[in-house]
Amino acid sequence: MLINMKNLLSVAKNNNFGVGAFNIASAEFARLVIEVAEELRSPVILEVHPVEHDFCGDAFIVYLRELAAKASVPVVIHQDHGQSLEHNIKAIQTGYTSVMIDASLLAFEDNIALTRKMTEIAHAAGVSVEAELGTIGVAEGSSEGGHSEILYTDPDQAARFVKETGVDTLAVAIGTSHGLYPVGKQPKLDIPRLKEIAARVDIPLVLHGGSGNKDSEVAEAIQHGVGKINISSDMKKAFFVALEDEIKRGSHEPSELFLKPMAAAREVVAHKMRLFSSAGKAELYV
Repeated sequence: MLINMKNLLSVAKNNNFGVGAFNIASAEFARLVIEVAEELRSPVILEVHPVEHDFCGDAFIVYLRELAAKASVPVVIHQDHGQSLEHNIKAIQTGYTSVMIDASLLAFEDNIALTRKMTEIAHAAGVSVEAELGTIGVAEGSSEGGHSEILYTDPDQAARFVKETGVDTLAVAIGTSHGLYPVGKQPKLDIPRLKEIAARVDIPLVLHGGSGNKDSEVAEAIQHGVGKINISSDMKKAFFVALEDEIKRGSHEPSELFLKPMAAAREVVAHKMRLFSSAGKAELYV
């Protein structure tokens, strides 16, 4: 069932659960995420970063739409971190049901103006919009970008931003980074700040850099307004560690080579869906 982000997350918000947005860049990842979602009866978000889109091409989104349309659970196809109106308009034309306009590096007023314009365009096409306020850090091995210094989201600015843009979801900076954290470094979510933001806005919030955080903190964040959690590094690391082992064992045929890596990634996806309490929630959608 192919739907947009607003319809997916409104149900999640009303029923107090989160939905995983899994970054994918190949048919193997797309298949395994959908398969786990169907097994666990969980709604799911297939997320493609512009770098991943450039690698896969427009035809990959057509493939994802076919998978989503045939799936027995709700599926959103979301473009992650679009940088311009032109970029996101192309994504809408390609078939995404949700886009992100990331103008977080612009001045606050300019971020509002660009996001408002993107929201007007996307909503006319029935497509949802995610924006970002504050900046997400960057850790090791990330192709998704980020910033050396995290600028935490201001709760009062968040309230004004949501009101003036009409955006459907808002990515907030509360201490996470894209990529894998170095050994010995454990991120800590600013839950008090999250509570303040959630008290001032009435839309689902987004946690970027969801890999590597304590399960307990992620679960707590969902109780305080986070409806979408981005997962990339945890899932991909499990896949490629297992893939390296298979190559060392002498496997060469893709039909054999990818079986154990896909199984390893499936375990991560299943764990996240259970953690987010989205397992079993597909039946809430008509």
